[in-house]
Amino acid sequence: MKKLPFLVFILLTFAFRVQAQRIEPAFWWVGMKEPRLQLLVHHNGIGATEPQVTYAGVKLTKVTRVKSPNYLFLDLTIAATTKTGSFPITFKKDGKTVATYSYELKNREPNSANRQGFTSADAMYLVTPDRFVNANPANDNVEGMTDKVDRTGKDKRHGGDIQGIIEHLDYIQKLGFSALWICPLQENNQNMGSYHGYAMTDLYKIDARFGSNEEYRKLSKEAQKRGIKLVIDLVPNHCGSEHWWMKDLPTDDWVNFQGNPKITHHARESIQDPHASEYDKELHASGWFVSSMPDLNQRNPLMANYLIQNTVWWIEYADLHGIRVDTYPYSDKDFMSRWSQRIMSEYPRFSMVGEEWSVNPSIVAFWQKGNKNANGYVSEMSSMFDFPLQNALTEALNEDDRIYNRGLVKIYQTLSQDFLYAAPNNLVIMPDNHDMSRFYTQIHENFDLWKMGIAFLLTTRGTPQIYYGTEVLMTNPKSDSHDEIRGEMPGGWADHTVSAFTEKGLTPQQLEAKQFITKLLQWRKTNAAVQTGKLKHFTARDGLYVYFRYNDAQKVMVVMNKNKEPLKLDLSKYSEILKGASSVKNVVTGEMNSLANGLTINASSALVLEVK
Repeated sequence: MKKLPFLVFILLTFAFRVQAQRIEPAFWWVGMKEPRLQLLVHHNGIGATEPQVTYAGVKLTKVTRVKSPNYLFLDLTIAATTKTGSFPITFKKDGKTVATYSYELKNREPNSANRQGFTSADAMYLVTPDRFVNANPANDNVEGMTDKVDRTGKDKRHGGDIQGIIEHLDYIQKLGFSALWICPLQENNQNMGSYHGYAMTDLYKIDARFGSNEEYRKLSKEAQKRGIKLVIDLVPNHCGSEHWWMKDLPTDDWVNFQGNPKITHHARESIQDPHASEYDKELHASGWFVSSMPDLNQRNPLMANYLIQNTVWWIEYADLHGIRVDTYPYSDKDFMSRWSQRIMSEYPRFSMVGEEWSVNPSIVAFWQKGNKNANGYVSEMSSMFDFPLQNALTEALNEDDRIYNRGLVKIYQTLSQDFLYAAPNNLVIMPDNHDMSRFYTQIHENFDLWKMGIAFLLTTRGTPQIYYGTEVLMTNPKSDSHDEIRGEMPGGWADHTVSAFTEKGLTPQQLEAKQFITKLLQWRKTNAAVQTGKLKHFTARDGLYVYFRYNDAQKVMVVMNKNKEPLKLDLSKYSEILKGASSVKNVVTGEMNSLANGLTINASSALVLEVK
């Protein structure tokens, strides 16, 4: 073979060496409502270069240099008429090109801006991916990633992956769910305890032990085929201590308390507190969540743009329909206002739900879109998790109703505070999640109370969220550690002898639980009154709570009886809504009953009735 000329060899070697090391976001789209785009460029010595862009419709409007010589931030404006395609970004020094990057502008998915987020008509399934299904053992351990699979160790990885979720989307659909929230899948290349996903080391990359970016896109497409909306779990508040930029921070204020970390004292109420000290407000919002999670300084405009664009990128790239926002009140509140407004401006029908773990409804309501806050704060968050109702439900089921102000009245009292919310029907309600004891454990493995609680959650106002395994009564009997709470889904590993998926080895009670929740979820998909109708309830007394969901065409009656004996209802109490009704149909059993004969409810049970 004829040898290459020496000069050509040198040029090829040089071109390989000077490919820009990292540009984020790596590509973008034409036709976005916001025409501005800011690129983070990371490359040795790139700060000393002069970048150039030549492409019809794309204008380089600003170049920002920072303390680290290895960064540039490029502000581009992309005209509405810009065509899709790739173009070079060149970086010159002393008139010579020293680095290049081929940047691509893609077409958006059809009707992308008008995508419909999750609503109260949906029911959401929550999965911790490392503990759900291991369908691809080949990616359990990845070279260069130190946290290896160890199913017997505490807080270790177990090997669940995206392929495992894809292969069980039919299972999720058959249960009756139409939205899927997965705990973070982005890279967490931490030295230990990284399985949970909340210490990200690359915000643009799926962790290789879960799969790839392309597999995540496939998951989204496959979910949509089954009528399931994919909800991403994002963490704008912090990153992992092993994030790639922690080894070369762009500025002196890229993270809060940079160089001298302080841990937050979790005084979330300081945000709303009119008497709060500046010390408390600053330590809460700027303190690190834990020592391995640096707190991102969202008051730095470069960081703020980076996080906003990262969110838009994932929505557009993976064709998402919702966001769950971790540790919502720990972020800078003004940034979160800007962040939420930008997302909803780009996607007006999108949905986002924030985590504010407070049992005080006024604290949770502060963050929801449309709330008239005393301090003038404006948020565009369509939804928040209803931790007050979750807490009330657990207490209501566990407490003795014979004691004043205890028991089912807790549910009534909590829902009576819905006047605090701008849109209570948009709240996400749940019996538990990945951070607290399993619902069945919280109610001391009382199956009657489990059915009562599930019946309530699937018929009251809001969007219900159910944690994986709840349908087969998963528990954490030994401890309240996250590691046990996030146990392996039965049937998700080849060596399991019990399977929620095939029902092999399930006890009669587990089978009944799965059938019960499936029946209610599938029915809920067809009942507009439960999905979006009004709520009318009657004061809970003596272990009895009755409420109705209704619209102009439908009425649903729900009765909860915690007593140890059957009760015959005095239907005259409910005449304002039962007027003209003649019969009811039991949603679970299909049994019809004439109201002329009255209505009796069994001991320790709940009835879900369609009113005819």
